[in-house]
Amino acid sequence: MTADTPIPFRRLLVVEARKLVDTRSGTVISLIMVGLVVASVVARGAVVGPKLQTLAGTAGIALGTLLPVLGILTVTGEWAHRTALATFVLEPRRHRVLSAKCLPPLLAAVALSLFAMLVAVPATAVVSEVRNTPAVWELRPVWLLGWTGTNVLVAAAGLALGALFLNAPAAIVVNLSTPVLWAVVGRLGSVGATLAEWLDLNTTVTPLMSGHMTWSEGARLTVAAAFWIVLPMAAGLVRVLRKEVT
Repeated sequence: MTADTPIPFRRLLVVEARKLVDTRSGTVISLIMVGLVVASVVARGAVVGPKLQTLAGTAGIALGTLLPVLGILTVTGEWAHRTALATFVLEPRRHRVLSAKCLPPLLAAVALSLFAMLVAVPATAVVSEVRNTPAVWELRPVWLLGWTGTNVLVAAAGLALGALFLNAPAAIVVNLSTPVLWAVVGRLGSVGATLAEWLDLNTTVTPLMSGHMTWSEGARLTVAAAFWIVLPMAAGLVRVLRKEVT
């Protein structure tokens, strides 16, 4: 390989994926998510009984909160630890680096969704045996796809905020405070309710997560995703390309 030969994207992807578990913050967040998935599924099983789809869906509470944080830390880590200079010297094409950073958290969202299902299956069987209650194994494929897609979208929203701010604390605060802010906006008359109906990602993903979505609900989700993912990521890409590295 010569000096002018670009680094293969697969190698960039492997390096960025390794950072999810090599860094202290990535390791802690990943372990916490795995632990909360198991704990939430088991706890819900003890309360509602052996219902596979219900138990698996409970894991979405932890994933919906921490997957955006994982995405934020993935994008902002280079700037927080001042390693961006070394990274961009090795690979000057910054858009390739940003692309390689974005894929692992999205794949992690899919993997954690499948992990929740793997935990929910034995949990359903054990709860059924302990409570001597017939297990409900019904699992709609449309629901599983929608629920997994929801986890991917919230991870993408975290990536977009991280790219926009390039500052982990600021992006995390915005991510965690938006549900409260939209709840307030939704109570500010008809205009506020309309804005929340079309721009609140947490609200517009609900039909997708439930597996029942109409065309109008899909349109609202598209607008919210463009507002919270596409536009911030585009602005973040411009900022990454132009930001001075020290």
